[in-house]
Amino acid sequence: MGSIVLKFGGPATASTERIQEVAKKVIAEKERGFNVVVVTAAMGRTTKDLTRMARDLSDDVSKRELDVLLATSSQLTSALFAMALQELGYDAVSLTGWQAGVQTDSVHYNARINNVNVRRIEEHFAEGKVVVVAGEQGIDEHQNITTLGKGGAETTAIAIAASLKAERVDIYTNVDGVYTADPSYIPEAQKLKEISYDEMLELSNLGSHILHPRAVELAKKFQMPVIIRSSITEAEGTLLKEEVEMEKNLLVRGVAFESDIIRLTVGYDAYSDASLADMFTTLAENRINVDIIVQAIIDGVKPSVSFSIVKDEFADALRVLEDSKLSLGFSFADFEIGLSKISIIGSGMASNPGVAARMFDRLRREDIPVKMVSTSEIKVSVVVPQDDMIRAANALHEEFNLEEALHA
Repeated sequence: MGSIVLKFGGPATASTERIQEVAKKVIAEKERGFNVVVVTAAMGRTTKDLTRMARDLSDDVSKRELDVLLATSSQLTSALFAMALQELGYDAVSLTGWQAGVQTDSVHYNARINNVNVRRIEEHFAEGKVVVVAGEQGIDEHQNITTLGKGGAETTAIAIAASLKAERVDIYTNVDGVYTADPSYIPEAQKLKEISYDEMLELSNLGSHILHPRAVELAKKFQMPVIIRSSITEAEGTLLKEEVEMEKNLLVRGVAFESDIIRLTVGYDAYSDASLADMFTTLAENRINVDIIVQAIIDGVKPSVSFSIVKDEFADALRVLEDSKLSLGFSFADFEIGLSKISIIGSGMASNPGVAARMFDRLRREDIPVKMVSTSEIKVSVVVPQDDMIRAANALHEEFNLEEALHA
């Protein structure tokens, strides 16, 4: 008998009523003859409420104790989910992450999965049970509870599926699939039937919040098929896999955008003072994620390097730069706020030159200034004023005919 893994979070687990509804989706898969693992995320605002209570007690909360506390949030959901299945007449058992065999490193609050021992899950399968696992958590080699941070539940689901050699993972979300752009802002956005791991990874890194990048990376590593689908409707969803059938042979298959981008510029008196390696090693050691990097070395002008970061990391970046100014040898640091990042993504871009030129030309015709550029084989990202973000995204969606994505 084959197995599948279903992940539920967000609206699907926001209340006991919703849990009762989505439990029927689990039963439908069980009735199709599958062994089923359900992975649950935290219920509603539980994590935020628990974090607030911890902060009320201390401004310097132990990350170990915070993990112990936050692990209870998805355990709450998993136990309620198992109860709902039992009430509907199906044998189910809830497991914590460590009971399910999720073994992690020792980085509290942001652990990474090292291995999943699925022996206990398989024992419950042999008893005919649906197994409901609390996502976002595991245990380290010292038997300490750990939590996985952002994207933890879907990462747990894919890791368990890989260890079980499951047929697929279904990620139930508040949207019915992956669109060519966010339909809340791009009226002509179309749902994609399929998307490649690489395309999804770029979308996830560039502002799409449907699936966390670490989950996509794990799915790609183990070549695990993933369906992103709605927890509310019965829509078909979007299949995530290695290679896709290209709708309409579209060169660009998605437009992503992200607000609250900040450009930091660091200047030096002389090129001999500048060390990009030292600069970005220092930032990395402080877990500050740098995105687009532009270095300027021009005769007669003091050398500088600019890079983009998200707003949430701005204060930490400034602190690190100020604390390290002497060792890094720069003479000044400046910043620009009110920026956004727009990206076009598509695996067809790799073998078709001229896509970036079309992008730049359309933005020029829209009178939208481009302040920074970054490219890879399958994406082009630009930094533009935030006030122009939605207009730029709509223009690029139209430029590359993405409204035709479903009309193959």
